[in-house]
Amino acid sequence: MNTSNMLTLPGIYCNSKVEYSRWKTREIQIGDIPMGGDNPIRIQSMTTVDTMDTLGSVEQTIRMVEAGCEYVRITAPSIKEAQNLANIKSELRKRGYNVPLVADIHFTPNAAEVAARIVEKVRVNPGNYADKKKFDLLSYTEAEYKLELERIYTKFTPLVNICKEYGTAMRIGTNHGSLSDRIMSHYGDTPEGMVESAMEFIRMCEDLNFYNLCISMKSSNPQVMVKAYRLLVEKMVSENMNYPLHLGVTEAGDGEDGRVKSAVGIGTLLEDGLGDTVRVSLTEEPEREAPVAIALVNRYSQRKTVLANQPKEEITQLSSDSPVVSYQSQEVNTFIGGSLVPRIVTDISNENLKDAQILTKVGYRYDILLDKYHMGEQSVDFVYLGDHLPSFNMPANLKQVYNFGTWSNLKDKTNIHPLYTLEEFVHADNKDNVLNMVKIRNTDLTSPLFESLPLDKTIVFILETDHTHGMADQRQFFRNLQEIGIDNPVIIKRSYRKEDFSGPMGEFMNPEEPISKIQLYASTDMGALLIDGLGSGIWIDSPATPLENIASLSFGILQATRSRISKTEYISCPSCGRTLFDLQETTQMIRSRTNHLKGLKIGIMGCIVNGPGEMADADYGYVGAGPDKVTLYRGQEVVKKNVSSAQALDELIKIIQDDGLWIDEVQE
Repeated sequence: MNTSNMLTLPGIYCNSKVEYSRWKTREIQIGDIPMGGDNPIRIQSMTTVDTMDTLGSVEQTIRMVEAGCEYVRITAPSIKEAQNLANIKSELRKRGYNVPLVADIHFTPNAAEVAARIVEKVRVNPGNYADKKKFDLLSYTEAEYKLELERIYTKFTPLVNICKEYGTAMRIGTNHGSLSDRIMSHYGDTPEGMVESAMEFIRMCEDLNFYNLCISMKSSNPQVMVKAYRLLVEKMVSENMNYPLHLGVTEAGDGEDGRVKSAVGIGTLLEDGLGDTVRVSLTEEPEREAPVAIALVNRYSQRKTVLANQPKEEITQLSSDSPVVSYQSQEVNTFIGGSLVPRIVTDISNENLKDAQILTKVGYRYDILLDKYHMGEQSVDFVYLGDHLPSFNMPANLKQVYNFGTWSNLKDKTNIHPLYTLEEFVHADNKDNVLNMVKIRNTDLTSPLFESLPLDKTIVFILETDHTHGMADQRQFFRNLQEIGIDNPVIIKRSYRKEDFSGPMGEFMNPEEPISKIQLYASTDMGALLIDGLGSGIWIDSPATPLENIASLSFGILQATRSRISKTEYISCPSCGRTLFDLQETTQMIRSRTNHLKGLKIGIMGCIVNGPGEMADADYGYVGAGPDKVTLYRGQEVVKKNVSSAQALDELIKIIQDDGLWIDEVQE
């Protein structure tokens, strides 16, 4: 096989940690639109209507193509749906749409063999194509395990031969939520198990001389997803493989949460130079997915490969079995750093500082009658006021930050802290006894000013960057601090200006399109660091973005990286032709009654394919079991089967109550 431009060093999952360099994969052919190699990163999505609804599938596919999809996936749960793919394809071609179609296969090899003769690509899930998923704990001898692989090989071979004959591509798509009992028993519910599940099928394909493959490692947990893809690349490199990668966070959800979670997972890998095609999975109409994926991908089509002022030497090559830099900060005055959750800073200096109600935007509701503030789970930790003084009293537990000059002139400095430039701090005689924030950049570490820095345990660095590949620049900063032996807390700050978001979807919170690039860019830039455990706080600086949206986004990024939990998490699938109820309506219904249950993870699945498996990462599950029927889960355990849809949410709430995890929503 073609192994040109592949990595050659073992244990490495990307070309560079300090400059953007896309990992070179082999090119595969999918209809008239090739993937991998030097081709652009491709965009795809999946239909949600019943596959037997030919015209409905055609119309939805056309809307998806018009939105930017280059491949369209359609579910084929049985032979009849697989056969109907021919009618869908024929009608699309009559209308002048030559978009490659992908058949989504679970459980049914016979349907896959039919579909592979019709469409340009088939997706098979190693966890349930020829394997079992019943949550049984199995035990194998080495010989028995080998026999199981031989059984799967026999069942899988006919599909591979059909793909070779018809020129059909294949995606080997592993899902964290649908690992087989065999893999789970042998490797556990781990990224390692996900990788091996795919590698078994890849090796079978290569043994049969079939290489028209792409691979995916999807999970609803971005941490697991990122770890699995990185491990996959390491494993492929060690076995002289370089198959294209399909990126996606499965069951990401809807609205801002779905976009943030997707950007954290997909964006982190794109920053690593990984990914040849992207699907953003939202519990919304499928044509809404492509614009989000395009906004993520387009950022890298313009990414400079050489960073201005970047030191030429590499950060040491890092493997995925350990954090990128293992940076552990000290704790400053029991409030920031160490093992504490990351803190959030927001800039309120441009707000109306004569009105205490403006703090509602950052989580502090002022009660005029009682003359007190109410705070919640999403109340920010610091507000930056620059050189502007408020005309009202601040909440006692909200810390204020002022520029050093203004702070110096304040008489009462209780709960108020200074922000210095590096030069100001080096030369200042007046410093806070509790906490001093110092603005710094990676390049400052080699400056004479930094050598003169009077280090003490009150310093919290505010890490800024103006590099095109800012995430890598900031990641190198953590590595450099580690090498120097400094362990002060670091707040990651990223600044975005309106001109940074020009082009399609550049508007902030456009009511016609509920996404903005600030959501995607900040989630990527900060999420890629937080997901590796780097950073004691975040500060999103975006003057063109409404303050309340900045606060919400900040908490969303911390939630998606599992570094600070402040709300209920919904693991909801994007729907497809297998879905047994209206997922968007159901998700909103469940959210409306449970969104006050901080830290609880609720899975909302349209069918059985990924439902029980993804429950492994959820506390409770609501899974379609048939027309008007829902099965309720506690983790992987079925609690109630075939509950009427009209009663299912009440029954789910009762289960949560019986488990002692329900709290009544506070009415303000």
